[in-house]
Amino acid sequence: MLAGCTGDLSALDPAGPFAGAIARLWWLMFAGATVIFVLVLSLFLIVMRRRGTGSRFSPSSWIWAGGFVLPLTVLVALIFHGLIQGEYLLKGEDDSAMLRVEAHGQRWQWEFRYADAGDIISSPGVLHIPVDQVVEVTATSDDVIHSFWVPRLGGKIDAIPGHAAKVRLLADRAGRYGGICAEYCGTGHEGMRFEVQAHEAEDFAGILDALRQGEAR
Repeated sequence: MLAGCTGDLSALDPAGPFAGAIARLWWLMFAGATVIFVLVLSLFLIVMRRRGTGSRFSPSSWIWAGGFVLPLTVLVALIFHGLIQGEYLLKGEDDSAMLRVEAHGQRWQWEFRYADAGDIISSPGVLHIPVDQVVEVTATSDDVIHSFWVPRLGGKIDAIPGHAAKVRLLADRAGRYGGICAEYCGTGHEGMRFEVQAHEAEDFAGILDALRQGEAR
């Protein structure tokens, strides 16, 4: 079962702090759900084995405790933690420290444009980014709704026609990471994948030069 938590498209195998924050939130929700499941199952087994165990509490007490107090406590804790993680993912960065990329989705491929580097266009399906630098991706579409997602590097954002949505990626080590369209967009949806290549800073500068000359892929 744990083998399903790793892999190129696993949000539970983060390769950067933004994806790590999302993974921690998932594990917290999983742990909370497990505790609640064990609690409810334990109460059920106790009642089944010892008839009348819960009869000393009125029905209204069970309703208030199990239907209001417990869910409210869990939801407030999850919301509070989720807001903290969301603030971390969206917190402001020095404009000069961020790389801005435009991701244009169309059936059925992604095209990337480097807005901070003279609108250089990368090869379709390949996004080059530097290691240890925040990359702000603006996702757009001109046909149907697509969804830009690199599970191991950051969150997911919808690319909606007529609307520009932003998401931030951050890789803490060089490598190749899978990306997908996570919104069904037609018969070619399954093949609408792309690759993110994270490079060390000095190598990334060379990649940009090669893209200017139309040599990199």
